[in-house]
Amino acid sequence: MHALSHINPWLLGIVIVWSLIWKGIALWHSARNTQTAWYVVILILNTVGILEIVYLLFFRKSSNRLD
Repeated sequence: MHALSHINPWLLGIVIVWSLIWKGIALWHSARNTQTAWYVVILILNTVGILEIVYLLFFRKSSNRLD
């Protein structure tokens, strides 16, 4: 816990917002596409947006309409 006391609070806030934005987008797409396994994994794991971006780029079902 002592190591975390040296982290800049602004940087931590930016990382949290970044992660929440990507998590929200990925959860929304996985729920709409009924990809339950992806939804659960994205909901449980915190990867600071990395898993969410990978899902959105490579595993999201394609659609012809803009979401």
